[in-house]
Amino acid sequence: MELVLATQNPGKVAEIAALLAPTGLQVVPRPDGLPETVEDAPTLVGNAAKKAHEVCAATARPALADDTGLFVDALDGRPGVLTARYGGWEKLLVELEGQTVRSARFRTVLVVAYPDNTPDLVLEGVAEGVITAEPTGDGGFGYDPVFVPADGDGRSFAQMGKEEKNEISHRGRALRQLVHKVALGEPPEQP
Repeated sequence: MELVLATQNPGKVAEIAALLAPTGLQVVPRPDGLPETVEDAPTLVGNAAKKAHEVCAATARPALADDTGLFVDALDGRPGVLTARYGGWEKLLVELEGQTVRSARFRTVLVVAYPDNTPDLVLEGVAEGVITAEPTGDGGFGYDPVFVPADGDGRSFAQMGKEEKNEISHRGRALRQLVHKVALGEPPEQP
């Protein structure tokens, strides 16, 4: 199966392509010239579905979109659905200054939209962890330098190699579910 990617984020494109490459699922880059989707839905599912449907309608091919949010407990779940427009990890660390509760989770929602009115496929991956007081590492992108996953060994996502990160990341978990559901026809793993 071939899926048109709705994202233009180079970090996400690289992660998705790396995770799906060995599975037989092929990804096609978002066509140049498509207008940017306005992400104004109040939920991750809503934003991912909107992106997937716009790309699917423009290309008449199955489209894969994601939306990811970082939900920080001490900030009542912020930045959440507004993560991409929040102001980055620098702003996050300022807001968390003096906080002792630093638990957080990344949530990624994937939506595959089909041109033949097949119902959308919606999958979710979650990575629990904590927000550090200082950034560490120079890999990854976005909030990776300040997020230490609970399933890891104490390093931030930005300190991990791509394969290590993909094994325990929210996006990796959601994409593995996609592989099981679409490529292998098996029930997806639980997040």
